Amino acid sequence: MYLGTGFSEMSPNFVGLCCFFLGLITIVHSETDQKDVEALNVMFTSLNSPKKLKDWEPSGGDPCGDGWKGIDCSGSSVTEIKLSDLGLSGSLGYKLASLQSVTYLDVSHNKISGDIPYQLPPNLKHLDLSDNSFTGGVPYSISLMSSLKDLDLSHNKLSGQLSDMFSKLQKLDYLDLSENKLSGSLPQSFGSLASLSSLFLQSNQFSGQINVLGKLKLNDLNLADNQFTGWIPNELTTIKNIDIEGNSWSTGAPPSGMTSSDKIKSNHVSNGNLSGAVIAVIVMATLLVLAIMLAIASKRRSSFSSSLIDEEENRSRHKSFNNSFGSNRYPNGIGNDADAGFKVDVKALQSSGPIGLKPSLSSRLKSLKGSEPANNTTPQRKVSFVVTPFVLADLQTGTNNFAMGRLLGEGSIGRVYKAKFDDGKVLAVKKINSSFFQGGKSEKFSEVVASISMIYHPNIVELSGYCSEQGHNMLIFDYFRNGSLHEFLHLSDEFSKPLTWNTRVRIALGTARAAEYLHESCSPPLVHRSIKSSNILLDAELNPRLSDCGLAIFYQDATENLGAGCSAPECIRGSAYTFKSDVYSFGVVMLELLTGRMPFDSSKPTAEQHLVQWATPQLHDIDSLERMADPALRGLYPPKSISRFADIIALCVQTEPEFRPPMSEVVESLHRLIQRA
Repeated sequence: MYLGTGFSEMSPNFVGLCCFFLGLITIVHSETDQKDVEALNVMFTSLNSPKKLKDWEPSGGDPCGDGWKGIDCSGSSVTEIKLSDLGLSGSLGYKLASLQSVTYLDVSHNKISGDIPYQLPPNLKHLDLSDNSFTGGVPYSISLMSSLKDLDLSHNKLSGQLSDMFSKLQKLDYLDLSENKLSGSLPQSFGSLASLSSLFLQSNQFSGQINVLGKLKLNDLNLADNQFTGWIPNELTTIKNIDIEGNSWSTGAPPSGMTSSDKIKSNHVSNGNLSGAVIAVIVMATLLVLAIMLAIASKRRSSFSSSLIDEEENRSRHKSFNNSFGSNRYPNGIGNDADAGFKVDVKALQSSGPIGLKPSLSSRLKSLKGSEPANNTTPQRKVSFVVTPFVLADLQTGTNNFAMGRLLGEGSIGRVYKAKFDDGKVLAVKKINSSFFQGGKSEKFSEVVASISMIYHPNIVELSGYCSEQGHNMLIFDYFRNGSLHEFLHLSDEFSKPLTWNTRVRIALGTARAAEYLHESCSPPLVHRSIKSSNILLDAELNPRLSDCGLAIFYQDATENLGAGCSAPECIRGSAYTFKSDVYSFGVVMLELLTGRMPFDSSKPTAEQHLVQWATPQLHDIDSLERMADPALRGLYPPKSISRFADIIALCVQTEPEFRPPMSEVVESLHRLIQRA
């Protein structure tokens, strides 16, 4: 009775005060939204857990409450991520789409690599991924960011064509895609960018006409150093800052509504005549003063300068010819600084010396951003890398003398071993059978190394080094801890996390892009001859990396084929392989992704042992497809997506080679499948 009476007699002011303090305690101890925490945990791990990200943790934590570096919050939600110029490497992770409240993401001026994540924070207003080493294409998910105002993907290694993804970006004011390897025509949805004022596309491989840009009200436009053709729309002649140099514009009298490129050039130059003259005078005066000063001091320092230069040159030569296997050239499985453009010295390779590589050109400076100070330009970077010659004794130590316990796999051309070194580096060593080099054909290996070292694509395993000593010929690659697609699909135990449908489609698309690169971008074009799930390695984020590229010369001589169920019908012997044979083998990989079955499985009933023969008649029946789908998917896939996936398979595994599509069409079909999803 007393307690009940006491409580009932408490004053309203006291009760209100208690509620206030309880609320205060709740605020003090409130944690960041769990989805945001998990997304940042994954991001931290994917960035190789850098020490510069103070207070960040690989699991758990309170980004908002503990003040993680670069993180701004509103209440319990992360709203801004600012990680520019911190020397970060690795990748961005796969959970960014969970960051629903993030409106500002800036990781510019770092060394982040890999594809730009397909799923990004959906409500971004500012996205800056510039000056990194991102590869792949521009993700189509950007098309859904209706609030986006600024998008900067410049100074990366993006490639492929732009999808027609810009129709919903009505608020986009600033777009910079410069200094990449993007190609193809400008998408028609560019014309929907009603708010766009600054567009930078310079130093890519864009082609076709630019008529679609005539609809825009731009203040800044840079189209320099592309492959554009045609004439300039009249509407663009009033743009204050414009650069169209370095294209293949049409000559002669332009059609109605168009302007000759010569007229644009003269307008552009005339606007800068005065400032150019002033700058010229200043430069000449400065040079004159410097010349006088140098003349006075030249005698006193000439000998010192000479000795300094000689010393620096000696250091440079010593450094370039002493590349050890312990270098961190590939800290993330693919070279952050591995740009295009290098030359392999085959003679140097044959003499067991290091392969010399020609560095790429320095990055071209952004010159048209009027809002930036004149001295706020991107620093030039000399980009180069070396294919490292390995010493046989080091490889023997790393593989425990090529012990069976270090054997990763065996194929028709040799064995692959896992090599561990004292500095923690782990590599994969492919030891090619000596039978391929009978008769002293060591030059064949030299040619192979020279050829492979020219191959660079984000979905292809890159050559790290080689060894050619005492009759041993070995190729060295980075080691992928996730193993191969074959292992993921067919050898995983019941406790392993299965591949989701979206991941399977992404693996198919990445592998198709790798094959397309070999078939249509390499010079001369390359047939792979061994596209199969065991040659598709998976990186930390389950992105595919096609291995054994450039080794077709060995597969041509090999007596074995790809294996039961993988080879095209026309491939009775290795030398019969063509580009269309690769397409067939890729279709078999897609079937494995769809069904979870091996290309040939003797444990199955006779009618189901050969995967292609069993699956092909059912590929156009939606009910059959649902029964064929890998049970590990547990039905978690869109029926339309799996049907379209099956349609692509049916085209690839046709009996007659001429009816199979080229890999570029396969890539486009898979890309459309993702867009529709």
